[in-house]
Amino acid sequence: MAWCGWDRIDRKSAGPLLLAVAFCVAVMGMYVGSIPRYYTALVETCLVRGCGDIVPAMTFPAAGQGFALESYALLFVAIDCSFTFAFYASGAILLWKGARQPMSLLAAVAMVSFGTSFPSLAAVASQASPFAEQSFMLIAMLGWITLSLFFFLFPDGYFVPRWTLYVFFLIVAVDVVQFLNRGRTWELLHVSEVVQLLWYVGSTGILIYSQVHRFRNVSPPVERQRTKWVVYGVSIGVVGFLVMSILFDPALHDGSATAYLYLNAILNASLTAIPITLTIAVLRRRLWNIDPLVNRTLVYAALTVCVVVLYTVVVIYLGRLFHAKDNFVVSLLSTAVVAALFAPLKEWLQRRIHRFMKGRHDDPYAVLLELGDQLIRPLPPEAMLDAIVRTVKEALRVPYAGLSIGVGDGGQERFVASAGESADCERYAYPVLHRGERLGTLYIAERSPGERFDAEDRKFLDVLLRQAGPIVENVNMTLGMKLLAKDLQLSREKLVLAREEERRRIRNNLHDDLAPKLAALALNAATARKYVEKQPAVAIDMLEDLRQVIRSTVGEIRTMVHDLRPPALDELGLIGAIGERVHELSKPALLLAEEEGAEPLRIEVRAPEALPALPAAVEVAAYRIVVESVVNVVKHTRATACTVRLEVRDDGRLTVEIEDDGIASGAVAGTADPAYSAGKGGIGRQSIRERTAELGGQCAIERSAQGGTLVRAVLPFEDGRGA
Repeated sequence: MAWCGWDRIDRKSAGPLLLAVAFCVAVMGMYVGSIPRYYTALVETCLVRGCGDIVPAMTFPAAGQGFALESYALLFVAIDCSFTFAFYASGAILLWKGARQPMSLLAAVAMVSFGTSFPSLAAVASQASPFAEQSFMLIAMLGWITLSLFFFLFPDGYFVPRWTLYVFFLIVAVDVVQFLNRGRTWELLHVSEVVQLLWYVGSTGILIYSQVHRFRNVSPPVERQRTKWVVYGVSIGVVGFLVMSILFDPALHDGSATAYLYLNAILNASLTAIPITLTIAVLRRRLWNIDPLVNRTLVYAALTVCVVVLYTVVVIYLGRLFHAKDNFVVSLLSTAVVAALFAPLKEWLQRRIHRFMKGRHDDPYAVLLELGDQLIRPLPPEAMLDAIVRTVKEALRVPYAGLSIGVGDGGQERFVASAGESADCERYAYPVLHRGERLGTLYIAERSPGERFDAEDRKFLDVLLRQAGPIVENVNMTLGMKLLAKDLQLSREKLVLAREEERRRIRNNLHDDLAPKLAALALNAATARKYVEKQPAVAIDMLEDLRQVIRSTVGEIRTMVHDLRPPALDELGLIGAIGERVHELSKPALLLAEEEGAEPLRIEVRAPEALPALPAAVEVAAYRIVVESVVNVVKHTRATACTVRLEVRDDGRLTVEIEDDGIASGAVAGTADPAYSAGKGGIGRQSIRERTAELGGQCAIERSAQGGTLVRAVLPFEDGRGA
């Protein structure tokens, strides 16, 4: 739900801006006017006897052993004013730079109100005047309400999740009731301190949760970076407030003015992170990466805690060991121990926190060593690739890592390993190179939306990809060999099936056609023998019929033999057989041209004088490809020239080319012939492709430079590959 009126406010005149400026100026004026009264109250009453729950009574060092009372009062005033003026500066910058942005106006009012109401200055100074006290409580109420509204709406002006709108109304109701009851609502209702603590902690937690939820599920990358800054500043402020609130317990310190001075300064300093980060998040469109800042904050916070604990433990231990208390030697030794352990402790904490946030990219060689320990085990190829992507995912602490390699037809990549889920995060592609060849691609998702990899991440990936190249090459070769073995098995199965089909065809021809004719010849010969003596004339006629049948049978046998292998190949060789067949096909083409009065077709064969010894399968395939192509030229085109070229390459391959200048589509007078049509082609073209593929060659049928058709087939034959 959008906050009502944001768009209208942005389009209206400067009314909202003037109202916000007037409010801020009035509050600042009241605060500055309260500074002298606050100083007087501290000196006369608060520091010595206390001012209720606002300022506790404190102890002071003896005369001449510390600051005077007035100096402590001045320091407290300086600390509170520094805190408030930091919020005022943030509000002024927001009003100046973001005057037309409703979110900037809201943030400015929140900064001024909260900065005024949080320190004890305004509360103590207003005790002498009911009007001033009521005004301060009103400002405190507005400060918490506007700050809560800002966190619920930032950065796009919507309540996310939607139910936080009702939480905001509840916060407003509680603050208004508190204001009407002069801050005594909990006492009037007899609410326990535990319930009060739960309310304040719960409402603050919901504010932080709304920003975290918006960051994870709603905001685009730019807004996510802004949300990071807001959550960071609020986290510093809330953690500092909670820790320092615990340390304010009198049981944890000596109650001196010096202790309260330090506690108050540290508390205000931690809360100052809120206006700084909010100002940056609201005004800057291109934000800096906050992750290094968070990293350093965690490091130094953890280091501070460790140093304090270490110093305390050493002091207690040495004090008991030497039976001394407040001994200078004990303090000196404790300081020496802390100083000696400070550097290694800082390095250890920094490494642990850095790895917690961004993984182990700072130690790529240790990661490679662990990866090597996994790969030396007997793993299948797919498991090796899984180990690589798992290592990348865990080392960089990314939600997803995947690997694709090119092992398919045409080198097309396919995913072979993945780890995690990419969700909505952007994925980056890194090529896996080895020996100057791209073997695949490693895909990695960003750690969080909008968070890009830094120089250390890229350095780690560069080292890892260099080592992953040989592994991927090995796996790629293994998978390729598996595919080749599978293709070889399929080819063998097809070869066996084709051989058996050919045997069955020959058997059927012999059994159904040739065998009956031979049996009929034997029967006719026996019958003619009977008529030789009785009726010689009839026997002569029968023998004449028998002679015709024998001739036709011999012709059929020759046709069957020719189908198996053209005899001309054995008699004349490949070049001679092609030349003879081309000569035979030229005759009908010449007659057809004379009848139509067109230019005759000239067929030319260009081949070397002699060819090397070719396998029988290569000779038959080349002969069939040439004959089929020339027949198509004669029957289906209006070509006037056709060239047949044979060439033997040095790499052990025979190139066969048939080029004509006729109609490339094979259509004559606008009619497409089904045996030689465009596209994939009819029976003739399909036969050419199949004969080439059977020998492991390449075939291309395309338009020639003369406008006709160019058929090119490359047939391997070296070392018997075409056999």
